Amino acid sequence: MPADSRRRPVRVGICGLGTVGSGTVNVMARNGEGIAARCGRPVEIVQIGARRDNPDCDTSALNVTREIFDVASNPEVDVLVELIGGTTVARELVLAAIANGKHVVTANKALIAEFGNELFAAAAERGVSIAYEASVAGGIPIIKSLREGLVSNRIQWLAGIINGTGNYILTEMRDQGRSFNEALAQAQALGYAEADPTFDVEGVDAAHKLVIMASLAFAMPLQFDKVYTEGISGIAIEDIRYADELGYRIKHLGIARATEHGIELRVHPTLIPRRRLIANVDGVMNAVLVQGDAVGPTMYYGPGAGAEATASAVIADIVDLARTLEAAPHQRVPSAGVAQGGCRTEARVPPMEEVVTSYYVRISAQDKPGVMSQVAQICSDQGISIEALIQHEPQPGETLVPVVILTSRAREVRLNQAVAKIQALDSVQGEVVRIRVETLG
Repeated sequence: MPADSRRRPVRVGICGLGTVGSGTVNVMARNGEGIAARCGRPVEIVQIGARRDNPDCDTSALNVTREIFDVASNPEVDVLVELIGGTTVARELVLAAIANGKHVVTANKALIAEFGNELFAAAAERGVSIAYEASVAGGIPIIKSLREGLVSNRIQWLAGIINGTGNYILTEMRDQGRSFNEALAQAQALGYAEADPTFDVEGVDAAHKLVIMASLAFAMPLQFDKVYTEGISGIAIEDIRYADELGYRIKHLGIARATEHGIELRVHPTLIPRRRLIANVDGVMNAVLVQGDAVGPTMYYGPGAGAEATASAVIADIVDLARTLEAAPHQRVPSAGVAQGGCRTEARVPPMEEVVTSYYVRISAQDKPGVMSQVAQICSDQGISIEALIQHEPQPGETLVPVVILTSRAREVRLNQAVAKIQALDSVQGEVVRIRVETLG
């Protein structure tokens, strides 16, 4: 190939002109010279596929089509950037781009989490790459870190605050004393939460991101259907206060951990010692803590969403592809982090009942002698020790007293059996609240 062929511009087609699409156009227009210097050749947007224009960016000098599949078939496009969201049309679009020999960059976590195995196989067969840094934690380079920076390590576990909406809500509950519903309404008023916040507050968004990180950390196939997912809508303001009294903060974590029984994949509210750095990540910010056997703990912090923060990750992927555009497929970093066929297909994801951790348990009990001895006996029968206890005097006129305990580490099935028996006591009223505890140390 002639030496000057490497100076040919990398030609980019963008599908989707929403928040991230407009941010990508703006950052490329503003920083084009520096981007070109870093990849050794110009990067040009040659076509945009979007159903409508976006007033937040200027596309008057660009080729815009209302038919996004035109971009996938355009022979002038080297790299297709998928920013339309969803999974049905996005999957068809990416497969069409791959079939036409185009590399793909995407910010679509649901697409990768649910269809990544299929897409990576198709890309490997066609000799092209799929890059998806922007699919997890916005502008934080966690995908590159797991796929490249930490490759010498055996990853032992990772834990992340990977949904800014949920983190904002829990921060408001702690700092402002708001109820969950009040904090959610505030998040919606500020544009942090959608009108239907289910994906954010019930953990689906975090589960998509967790399974992507876990697949890279543990060289395993994407298994979104195996992730245990629990949201934050059941967290009460009193749990925030009791956690603080015990020296903890409640965060909505995605956790992937290698154990002798397999790779745990779980998203749920978690008590973390407040001295931990990740416990002090507040508002809409994201953070991921990774424990490697060689490097030890490393933490990655930054904005998990936003037009230009996410565009930063999109363009980083474009630059990575531009640097290796003419390289043979085997010379590029594999999309899945390992060569096709190199995943640990035997990697087991144990059910939640097998997970071992500590627990925060809150009970509403009648203020009479013997209740705690009954609770302690039930826990003891299941091999669970009580490590800490809070029991305040009942308020005037109240007959129920809140009792909060921290347990030793126990298998989840044992804790479930203990909770069921505690809840069946005549002296206990209402639902027994249980939140998992992780020291992350």
